[in-house]
Amino acid sequence: MERSVKARRPATLASLAAELGVSRTTVSNAYNRPDQLSPELRRRVLDTARQLRYPGPDPVARSLRTRRAGAVGLLLTEGLSYAFRDPAAIGFLEGLTLACEEAEQGLLLVPASPEADHARTAAAVHRAGVDGFVVYSVPEDDPHLAAVLERPLPTVICDQPRVDGIDHVGIDDHAAMVGVGRHLIDLGHRRIGVICMRLGRERHDGPADVARQRAAQYHVQRTRLAGLAEAFGVMLVDWARVPVVERFDHTTASGATAAAELLDLDPGVTAVVCTSDILGIGALQEVRRRGLRVPEDVSVTGFDGVPETDRAGLTTVCQPVRQKGSAAGRLLFSREEPARPRTVELPTDLVVRASTGPAKHPDTPWFSGL
Repeated sequence: MERSVKARRPATLASLAAELGVSRTTVSNAYNRPDQLSPELRRRVLDTARQLRYPGPDPVARSLRTRRAGAVGLLLTEGLSYAFRDPAAIGFLEGLTLACEEAEQGLLLVPASPEADHARTAAAVHRAGVDGFVVYSVPEDDPHLAAVLERPLPTVICDQPRVDGIDHVGIDDHAAMVGVGRHLIDLGHRRIGVICMRLGRERHDGPADVARQRAAQYHVQRTRLAGLAEAFGVMLVDWARVPVVERFDHTTASGATAAAELLDLDPGVTAVVCTSDILGIGALQEVRRRGLRVPEDVSVTGFDGVPETDRAGLTTVCQPVRQKGSAAGRLLFSREEPARPRTVELPTDLVVRASTGPAKHPDTPWFSGL
């Protein structure tokens, strides 16, 4: 014969305090301010709590009392999986989480893909129970960034955009890409092609003319292209004739299809410059698939310095993505109002590997006016 067993309801803070014969403040301190209790008393509170199945103080109620959520919001302009798939994003996330651990803070990911429902994701930004935001590489007109800035919370932007009055962490993208250009120029390259990441929030896959490059809503991509144009402008290369192919999705497959499109547009290019390593690795794959030698026929460069570039032998600009994350976190946690906005600019390093070499046909440039 079955018996109906009525489960005992978990204890509350009040019932646990009554069981122990202590005040509710004492029970709360055992969880939130352990330094206020003797080790013996705290142990007795926690042991009894386990026996009575007390789940601990309500974090929502605690945040209402303290006006602190104990967490940081990280705004991404991609789907949630991107944070755990893209090597540069993984490095940044690792650095930020280390800073959160040091500050004993949690981390809330707020994904905001360009193709998502903007009203819904902006509402998620407004509802996020956080004490501040780190914004990771968003376009200048991003509605989710606008939602972040509407909240009176400390905010740090990493990479892009640059907003007056907001702390910023980044690198000198312009100077770094000028360095890439000079490296290729020294090797005799004058006829190049470029593969870049998305320039706007609307999907576009294909050639990006000078007007589109200059109007790019992503500051980092706009700046990298401008740095490369400046470097080759010194050699009187007509930048308007340089094929630039844009890809909306940031994958190696996108890099490969962009390289195919680029080489179809101009089979005579001697170097392909990619504004990210992921695109660069895909470009390497396509160049070799066509039976072209790297770097004898075509040189290829990337940007970021992700671990895969070492194995691929890709010449690239290495940037300290992990330090970016930790610097962003530390800026956020050290914010004291009122304070002037702070900027952290981290160094980069051009790492030359086997994917770049002397131009095969250095005498076939695109000079201005030709």
